[in-house]
Amino acid sequence: MFCPEILRDAPTATVKNGTLKGVYSPEYTQDFFLGVPFAQPPLNDLRFNIPHSLNTSWSGVKDALEYSPECVGYGSDDVGYNSSEDCLTLNVVRPAGVKEDAKLPVAVWIHGGGFVEGGSADKRYNLSFIVENSVAIKQPIIAVSINYRLAGWGFLYSQTIASAGLSNLGLLDQRLALHWVQENIAAFGGSPSKVTIWGESAGAMSVGAHLVAYGGRDDGLFRAAIAESGGPWHFTTSSAALGQEAYDNITDVTRCANSTHEIACLRAMPFETLNAALSAMALNTTASYFMPIIDGTFLATLPSEQLSSGAFVRVPFLVGANSDEGTAFGEQGINNDSAFKALVASKGADAQTADIISYLYPDIPSIGIPATLVDRPISTTIGLQYKRQAAFVGDVLMIAPRRASCETWSNFSVPAYCYRFNVLVAGLTDVIGSTHFQEVAFVFDNVHGYGYVIDAINPFTDEPHTYAKLAKIMSRMWVSFIANLEPNAHGVKGVPEWPVYNINDGLGAQDMVFDANVTTLAYPERDDFRAEGISFINNIAASQFGR
Repeated sequence: MFCPEILRDAPTATVKNGTLKGVYSPEYTQDFFLGVPFAQPPLNDLRFNIPHSLNTSWSGVKDALEYSPECVGYGSDDVGYNSSEDCLTLNVVRPAGVKEDAKLPVAVWIHGGGFVEGGSADKRYNLSFIVENSVAIKQPIIAVSINYRLAGWGFLYSQTIASAGLSNLGLLDQRLALHWVQENIAAFGGSPSKVTIWGESAGAMSVGAHLVAYGGRDDGLFRAAIAESGGPWHFTTSSAALGQEAYDNITDVTRCANSTHEIACLRAMPFETLNAALSAMALNTTASYFMPIIDGTFLATLPSEQLSSGAFVRVPFLVGANSDEGTAFGEQGINNDSAFKALVASKGADAQTADIISYLYPDIPSIGIPATLVDRPISTTIGLQYKRQAAFVGDVLMIAPRRASCETWSNFSVPAYCYRFNVLVAGLTDVIGSTHFQEVAFVFDNVHGYGYVIDAINPFTDEPHTYAKLAKIMSRMWVSFIANLEPNAHGVKGVPEWPVYNINDGLGAQDMVFDANVTTLAYPERDDFRAEGISFINNIAASQFGR
């Protein structure tokens, strides 16, 4: 991601535990502090344990010159990157020469990857471009990215784990990183009172978790939040049963089930043996076995109930999703009504509910998704009802929770800026459309396509100049939100104002659409597409979908 030149006048910052030496990048005119530890290594007795703050200092100067290994994960996001159990580090990217008393706004990026893969070193998450944009519009920010334990290393669950108070370790890693930022970011010229947490997919779910953590308790860790394709409505009761199933499998395979102290047995297990067992469950595509758990503590109760009661951290929220999320998470081969109802039932709906959803999501291709696929597929492999199922699955997993979040913030008079990303990027077909993750390259202004080497090409390849222009607009809107708590101070002429989401204005709440094929590249719309279906999904979120 970064190929900076190490100079004699390398930047330094003195944090609570000692002095760090970073890297000056003449390419970006930025300072990087990379691989900075924020916790003790989660090894030996700290494996499958809550993260522990650093308890030692160092003398002299500690190098912070390169990314640490990512946390151990399982998936294509990890290809090409080193990984290790010793991974609890963060990275700080700032404009060069920032003074310690600058008190700049801070964005903390939490990567996605389904809680089983990914890391802060991923080149697709190059923070330099968004920091460059902040300088260009004279609203400089500091950007931080963090690692957290993944898959079974960070999200192992069972009654044994719960009784020991060891659920949601990956979220606790993130929480400790946020505390580290509060204690240390001033040393880099950042303001601990101006922190925005920001993530995509599992990272956006993580942002949502911190908004509702401990019953919505405000620990002063952030003043704003950004969630791309995820948020606080995504946690379900079904995760506990799946976690228990995974735990039972892992303890059987490792023979720790025969031990009187199963957790101690797992802690003492050689890495290779344990890694093989965890990998087998993480790569099992039949279910998501390692997810955040509603444990009664960090995640206190069903998110729909908690949010409707107002028990969340009431900070400005920028939240959105992509038009065709369902093409990433749906099922192919849905060819008739009975198959569609079976799909609905597999998400937790009873028979009566499946009948109602079948009515609300009719088999009419013109109202399904993606819109880029104009007609019904003729392939039964893809599915004659492909567009129908994609609309439902996208709504139940992403769009309905996004709309519910926007409505909740509006109900409690907290500013929310909501969006729909609607761009077909290079390398994707009209069958896939504007699917999950595709906004990331635009928000990061990654027009060079850094990191798009596994099963993807640069999203901007051979696309018109409007794609790059939209990336600039979106990246600067994100900067404006981080700096000003609203996204409209981006400095790009001709772009309509992004309205606050307001369900009480008598006209209908509006979100912002990002589309490289319209003249203004962005425009507000009434957020009422598939209104009846989405409203029904949200009304039964607790009773049918366990969230």
